Amino acid sequence: MAAGTSSNVHLHDIPDVILSNIFSLETETRTRNAMSLVCLKWLLLERSTRKSLTLRGNIRNLFLLPTCFRAVTHLDLSFLSPWGYPLLDSFSNPLVLAQFLRHAFPSVVSLIVYVRNPLTLHLLASQWPNLQHVKLVLPLFDHCPMLSSLDVSHFYCWTEDLPPVIQAYPSIATSLSHLNILKHDSSTDGFKSHQLLSITACCPNLRKLLATCIFNPRFIGFISDQTLLTLALNCPLLSLLHLADSTSMSNVRPNLIEDASISFAALGDVFSKLPLLEELVLDVCHNVKHTWPALELLNTKCPMLKSLRLGQFQGICRGIASPPDGVALCQALESLSIKNCTDLTDKALIAISHGCHRLSKFEVLGCNQLTRKGMWEFTHNLRKTLVDVKISYCKNLNAVSSLQALEPIRDRIVKLHIDCVWASIIGEEKSLKNWSKLKYLSLWIAVGELLNPLSLSGLNDCPSLEEIQIKIQGDCRDQPKPFMAAFGLSSLTCYPNLTRMILDCSGVTGYALTAPVGHTDLSLWERFFLSGIQDSTLNELNYWTAQDVDVNQRCLFLPAAGLLAQCGSLRKLFIHGTANEHLMMFLLGNPTLRDVQLREDYYPAPDNDTITEMRVGSCCRFEDALNSSSRHVPD
Repeated sequence: MAAGTSSNVHLHDIPDVILSNIFSLETETRTRNAMSLVCLKWLLLERSTRKSLTLRGNIRNLFLLPTCFRAVTHLDLSFLSPWGYPLLDSFSNPLVLAQFLRHAFPSVVSLIVYVRNPLTLHLLASQWPNLQHVKLVLPLFDHCPMLSSLDVSHFYCWTEDLPPVIQAYPSIATSLSHLNILKHDSSTDGFKSHQLLSITACCPNLRKLLATCIFNPRFIGFISDQTLLTLALNCPLLSLLHLADSTSMSNVRPNLIEDASISFAALGDVFSKLPLLEELVLDVCHNVKHTWPALELLNTKCPMLKSLRLGQFQGICRGIASPPDGVALCQALESLSIKNCTDLTDKALIAISHGCHRLSKFEVLGCNQLTRKGMWEFTHNLRKTLVDVKISYCKNLNAVSSLQALEPIRDRIVKLHIDCVWASIIGEEKSLKNWSKLKYLSLWIAVGELLNPLSLSGLNDCPSLEEIQIKIQGDCRDQPKPFMAAFGLSSLTCYPNLTRMILDCSGVTGYALTAPVGHTDLSLWERFFLSGIQDSTLNELNYWTAQDVDVNQRCLFLPAAGLLAQCGSLRKLFIHGTANEHLMMFLLGNPTLRDVQLREDYYPAPDNDTITEMRVGSCCRFEDALNSSSRHVPD
């Protein structure tokens, strides 16, 4: 009898080879964990086909280290606690621990690890000689002869340290195909021209290069026409080139007066020498003028280009001629980001929508000539493809006008960023309609403003919204005491499926210690920001604390600890800053919390911890209490 008509056919009748292939196709962690609970056979299959694993918990509890993931090739050790301290220092014989990790995960070729001393690097790297990709580390070359991918974007080092290391290992440098030296911290200097050329000269086979540079012509070693031309000659196989000025990572408004030392003629020559480009990012932070002739060459010289991000490029599209010109000729583009283009008009934007008809992602930042009408026409022309939009720092596009401009794709958009500028929300016509497919929402809001008007602006009905990111920015020292009791997190309860939130207050500065007369310290502002979170249905929260730049301190205060302890649905909590141990113990009052980490992942890191801040011993005591068998977790 055919299998399709038999009543006795069971899922277990599928051959193991086919079932194993089915398991291998699933990559989402929570789904795989659910599959492993079906039966013992599925549990073994899931464990034997898992390729990526992130370890959590305290490295002291070695008896909890899983040994059933023998096929794991991508291992992330950066979340092991106590975070921010040497990984292997908890053991008298760290070599034994390193060997134990290799025994548990013998197939590792990609490793992510947090390190603060060379010992960790030497011991771990020697255990996996077949490593091909490493993130967060630097001096690994002695033990990783097969390294082909290196990511030091989150590793704090001086820019002058990297070129000598690359030059000292020519065989490994030649084998590198992916190099990420992009620094995510605004206080870090970018690579100078001669340093970048020294690195690329040693790595002729690079296919992906991401780097933070210096484009300011007032600085020694700035990136010039000749630098870009030589880089293109050094690495002709590049499919991804990402060059960003060091100031592009900061919150400081751009310099719209000074020009970069880059000409459109040189850009055209660079594009001609990189025919394999698929993704290009040039965030210069200084004006590059009359660029439309160079950008027209991208369509012919770089036919595989799918993603383009331009920062402070002027004249990218004139929008006055037919057929389109400039960037509008790049018909294969699927993602386009335009930042601080002062002469981008509605007509140019509409011309881009006609030419780049495949766009699924579009970002526009700091383009003050754009209006709601032009943006509406743009989204209307791209209503069949556009699903990811970011509108920020555009003078004529506040929250309401931005949402009204997106009306043609309201029923299609999946990911959205807008600025919470409510200046003209009163009196405007609100579009209170359903955003049926919106899953991710990102917001920027100035310190002192409220979140409550969000639902009134037209985003009150988002049944599929799962994750929200809120970036708060400003100086509390210039602000009076908050005039309302709460920022407005309770208003997010109108989104029934919202389970994850990133609340980023790292751009908020104030007084961490006693504030001067007439001012409010950060503890009261923290109460203002977090009030209402206890009413949410969040499962996961990443919280960046506010900072006092004068004393170099980002810490959790009493109001935050108390409010987070009352968030009854929270399972995962990541606090990016410091905290006192007794405040962390407040969190134990939350019965649903299962994963809590305190991460000092900001620069510059504190020189010394004070007596009451979380140390290794304090962190271990908190984790022991969190994982204690006497603590009842509902599920």
